[in-house]
Amino acid sequence: MEDQTEKRLRELAERSWSRGIPCFTDFLDLGEQTVLGRIRRSLPQPEIRLYGGAEDCERKMAGFGTEEVPFPISCMKISPRGMKFAADASHRDVLGALMGLGFERSLLGDIVLREKEAYVFCAERIASFIADNLRSVGRTEVFCVPADGVPEGELFRTKRMTVQVSSERLDALIAHVFRLSRGNAQALFPSGRVFLDGMECIRTDAMPETGQIVSVRGYGRFRFAGAGTQSRKGKWNAEIELYI
Repeated sequence: MEDQTEKRLRELAERSWSRGIPCFTDFLDLGEQTVLGRIRRSLPQPEIRLYGGAEDCERKMAGFGTEEVPFPISCMKISPRGMKFAADASHRDVLGALMGLGFERSLLGDIVLREKEAYVFCAERIASFIADNLRSVGRTEVFCVPADGVPEGELFRTKRMTVQVSSERLDALIAHVFRLSRGNAQALFPSGRVFLDGMECIRTDAMPETGQIVSVRGYGRFRFAGAGTQSRKGKWNAEIELYI
């Protein structure tokens, strides 16, 4: 799988470089972004941008030689037809409904839930099809329209929390944030489930820098906001912004 991803990325970079045209990937997951980070310096096209449609998106397109060319990403807003009796949207139901239209996962970016509504980032070329054909999510009848501007400041919400750790090591932070034993937290690293700013991390003793985002597949993600004060017992009060 990594070999196929690398081949596809190299082909796009070479096409952009040799023809002098901008080229975009579909949405890359964190594993594919890690492959891009690993081969980035060996690509012929030095100008590479990553963007998912809004700040803090996890799934992102890569653009080669794009400079100021807009990314071909649309943001769609999904709303229930009857707000009063609609159930809260779930990520699984929204994704299932979209893929039920026949799309590959790579054409869909982040899905952001807001109570009974959802924002979906998608490849621009499928936006009108989604608007015309998405009729239900789970058991709820819905309608879908292009979002009237992306609410950058409200789209991704975080909850500030303080965790007390013996050190700022990544395994300690993950264990406390997601309420895991230290051993279970450490087991996530060799299985390729821990990412630091979109790059796979295998070092349990890695020390995140202030502002970096830690993503753990199957659990969630948080931004490391820095270590605060130290307790009398020598513990560090680490500040975390957990995405909710």
